[in-house]
Amino acid sequence: MTMTMNLNQITESVQHNCNIADAQYAGDYTLCVYLLKMREFYRWEMGHSYDDNLPSESVGEWLKSREALWEDLEEAEYRDIQTGTDLIDPFETEEVNRSLNPQGLIYSGGLGCKCRPHFFLGELEREEKQSDYHLLVAGKELARDLTAPPAMSLGKTIFIRRESLRRMLWEKIEESHWDKGETPMRRAIAAYPFDTDLELALERMTQDMMEQLILHEIGEVRAGKILGAQWEELLFSLPRSKIEILLRAVRDNLADSLSTLPSLLDGDADPQQIHFHMANLNGMRKQLFPSLVSAYQEWLDSGNRDQLHIVTRQAQEHWEQVATMALDRYREEGEEGLKTIQDLIEQQAL
Repeated sequence: MTMTMNLNQITESVQHNCNIADAQYAGDYTLCVYLLKMREFYRWEMGHSYDDNLPSESVGEWLKSREALWEDLEEAEYRDIQTGTDLIDPFETEEVNRSLNPQGLIYSGGLGCKCRPHFFLGELEREEKQSDYHLLVAGKELARDLTAPPAMSLGKTIFIRRESLRRMLWEKIEESHWDKGETPMRRAIAAYPFDTDLELALERMTQDMMEQLILHEIGEVRAGKILGAQWEELLFSLPRSKIEILLRAVRDNLADSLSTLPSLLDGDADPQQIHFHMANLNGMRKQLFPSLVSAYQEWLDSGNRDQLHIVTRQAQEHWEQVATMALDRYREEGEEGLKTIQDLIEQQAL
């Protein structure tokens, strides 16, 4: 079997698994977010650039066809990934990559937010091995699902997806047009020449923000080392629920306080980097971390980063302590203690 035939087969299998994941979870989005993501999914699949006007009729026909495909796949089983003569479970990412990385490919199969399965296959653009992490950066994507998270970590391996990051930024740029007044995302966008050269601006922003995603994922690896395997056991035991969102927010805030924020502040990052970080501090992460929002506003008003430094130092100890208390309660009470854990986290905003 030639490498081209093998690659075609691998791509087809991975996309099949992506389609099953979408069939099961695409309906979780609000209608507005769903339609935006589907439009960008169409743009990727058809190879349109970001400044192309998408034909409404074609997008509509494609949308109906994709939803019909998902209907057929709702009860389908995930396919194993064939690399040469080996058939590998699609969630055995490390084993798949042992075969694919030397061929210039990168693969990931795992569980993301709300324990949704995610799969992707892409061209390996960059690889970096350090004592505490293994970084893999994907360039062109060959197979993907609707959600397509731009960054995630599995164990000590960090996956960054350049194309997905570009799409996420483009979605945020479009969403920013709906906002009234100044927002962190609008402040970040203003640093790039989107009015004169969209592709150049998007590429520069992608490169800048990719380094920030790497910092966050390094923090995730460090947080995982602190929290241990039982943290993942706790998450996987949960249904899609508020407590899962709370626990993920605690870990995200811990990761940022361990890596992202110290690096941005100690490295005297450009303002757009801080604006972008605050633009991504949304939902439960923001609700649990009001002191960071206040410190950001103080910096906007005065230009002084002192309070940002203070809050970051406080956060490292605070979020580790909150996560540890949640784990202790889980060890003592198991699933019967979940309501107590939820109450505990909600009372521990910083």
